[in-house]
Amino acid sequence: MIDKNGYRANVGIILSNRCGQVFWGRRTGQSAWQFPQGGIQKNESHESAMLRELHEEVGLHPADVEIIGSTDDWLHYKIPKRFIRWHSRPLCIGQKQRWFVLRLKCDDSRVCLDRHTSPEFEEWKWIDYWDSLRHIVDFKRHVYCQALAELAPLLDKENQQQPQWVKEFLLEY
Repeated sequence: MIDKNGYRANVGIILSNRCGQVFWGRRTGQSAWQFPQGGIQKNESHESAMLRELHEEVGLHPADVEIIGSTDDWLHYKIPKRFIRWHSRPLCIGQKQRWFVLRLKCDDSRVCLDRHTSPEFEEWKWIDYWDSLRHIVDFKRHVYCQALAELAPLLDKENQQQPQWVKEFLLEY
């Protein structure tokens, strides 16, 4: 679903474990790593889209996670011009995302990247909460920063403290 401004509706998922680390997946056939995310289908709620994407990309079921919270509003990013499909209609210039933070309730051996016929990820690992900002592609970094900053107070105390470099980065946005 692409809105009148050219933004595709999407959900992002920050999946945390019992140690406060977060799921970090390497996209299939690429060197890029990211959090799970995916489009919202017509007549689908944000939460339903998130649970569907969680199952498709990470192989987890609703009973495997606890939903801790979500961002209050849409967070937007533009796609670099070189990635825009200029001949597609409606034209998509970026994504608007609702972000969710979840806690894994089961053993991480339940993570299964190939439940879907076209796996999104081919590798995954747990990383520290704020480290994703160091490794995400540039054009998504400000959205990751906004989502992590907004959702950190909902998690354990060790993730609520922003490192100084994150505070400096947030001042830019």
